[in-house]
Amino acid sequence: MTSLAYDSTALLGRQLQRVRHAPGVLILTQTMPISMLLFFGYVFGSALAVPGQEYRAYLVPGLLVATAANGLMTGMFQAAQDSHRGVMDRLRTLPMSRAAVPVGQSAADLLTTTLGIIPLMLVGLLVGWRIEAGPLAALGAFGLVLLLRLTATWIGSFLGLLTRSEEAAGQLGSATFMLPLLSNAYIPTDRLPGWLRTLAEWNPISAVASAVRDLCGQAPPAADAAWPVAHPVAGSLAWCGLLLLVFVPLAVRRYARNGR
Repeated sequence: MTSLAYDSTALLGRQLQRVRHAPGVLILTQTMPISMLLFFGYVFGSALAVPGQEYRAYLVPGLLVATAANGLMTGMFQAAQDSHRGVMDRLRTLPMSRAAVPVGQSAADLLTTTLGIIPLMLVGLLVGWRIEAGPLAALGAFGLVLLLRLTATWIGSFLGLLTRSEEAAGQLGSATFMLPLLSNAYIPTDRLPGWLRTLAEWNPISAVASAVRDLCGQAPPAADAAWPVAHPVAGSLAWCGLLLLVFVPLAVRRYARNGR
């Protein structure tokens, strides 16, 4: 355990160095959600009615969760890049814990995500989003966002190691942009057709977005929704726990084998 912690810290430093040498990536991750907030909030907001609240206040938690879900794309591309450029083979020759690479990568991603979503929250406050509940509930909502990001990063890391090239990882990662669209991140699901509503409400992103809205005191869960949305905090923990239980061992095993 001590070796894993030491090696993971070293790999965390390596990942942060990558971010430092590519500041454009960090800037893009900060500005893209803000751009979407302003575009969707002001261009489409006048045409979208959300019962009981302004659309921009409804949208901010959804964008926070969608940003967390983008960890799929980030984890996938970084893992594929290390694998197909020979970095993984070089790391495997070192006397270090095999789990240190994905642990260090996910920890670095979690740290940069924490810093990256702060500007989105500040802009959200400027356009009308409010945290109506107490600070403990708000911290719980923030924690669920980071838990989803951690989960998405581990899934992305495993999928990135399965790809045959960086280009394939990039294309597959881009396809994950559709996942927030099939959820309640941007629009309520109660007006969707029956089968599409069921699909959207069983999307883990919907559970976390509903939990963030509920914990921030904005929108209570819909009683007639599917279980993960009707009980969003429990649904979020269940989804993230299950996915981590499955993909953490798979990613570590894949790293330990050959990284390809």
